[in-house]
Amino acid sequence: MNATHDAVRVLSHALDQTGDLLALVHPDDLGRATPCPDWTVQHLVDHLVATPGRFLQMMNGEQPDWAAEPPRITGDWAGAFRVSADDLIHAWHGRPDAETASADWQSAELATHTWDLARAIGRSTDDLDAEVAERGLAFMQANLTADNRSVAFGPEQPAPADGSAYDRIAAFAGRTV
Repeated sequence: MNATHDAVRVLSHALDQTGDLLALVHPDDLGRATPCPDWTVQHLVDHLVATPGRFLQMMNGEQPDWAAEPPRITGDWAGAFRVSADDLIHAWHGRPDAETASADWQSAELATHTWDLARAIGRSTDDLDAEVAERGLAFMQANLTADNRSVAFGPEQPAPADGSAYDRIAAFAGRTV
């Protein structure tokens, strides 16, 4: 198995479990606060649904505007997410090993926001694929510094000694665990 195949396999798991969690969001959840500063569940859901499409833009050499408000999706968030998630996985077929870091970054982004969403809607992360968070955390630790954290990732926070892989990636991304 080559490096790209392994990274895309993990990314596929990240996309699957994000879609599964989006399917659990109820309209009554949309106004809830999230661990992301100034974001409600609605903001986070919109961001997650738009994320695979934005990743595709990047893979095609475009620079998406991450600060732009994504379209508001009503109703079937998981379905909308899965369509663009499938497109993203298909786009990875045949990509060179040199692009592995991009898949790892995508997994890190999804793992962090999956933790955010689970926390916001009162769901456990215990049944999520730990490999997704572990691989995402390894990427973040190797590439995210105090100088390039931007507004998306705050300063690293302490993780509980017995914390899960998702707690560790969330803490590294600046979330209070």
